[in-house]
Amino acid sequence: MSPVRRCSRTACRQPAVFTLTYVYADSTAVLGPLAAYVEPHCYDLCAVHADRLTAPRGWEVVRLPVETTGGGPGSDDLEALADAVREAARPPARKNPSGDEVGEGTETLRRGHLRVVKSDPGRGEQQPPRRPG
Repeated sequence: MSPVRRCSRTACRQPAVFTLTYVYADSTAVLGPLAAYVEPHCYDLCAVHADRLTAPRGWEVVRLPVETTGGGPGSDDLEALADAVREAARPPARKNPSGDEVGEGTETLRRGHLRVVKSDPGRGEQQPPRRPG
């Protein structure tokens, strides 16, 4: 096996110099310096294919700067790429950390599509109807 990593594109025999990672949750493609090791969900690209890279309609391409001098990517470059991917994948912060108002209560916990709603004692309470008689 050759120590030089090759471009992931079919029939391309050029050496890889960039790593492409997708963040599906944010519809983002991140193109950065060549990663230190091969990851299963990343694609290594040569300079030609990296320059031609386009994303599907509605997606954003983030191109991280790559040092052209030196022997390869530094640890700072790889950490910046990992941080950018983590940040893009992080869910948006909630505006009201104490809970959202839901119907006649306040949402206190959410797991997936399920949520726990606590009743507010002062809200929505009405007197029961009186019986005639």
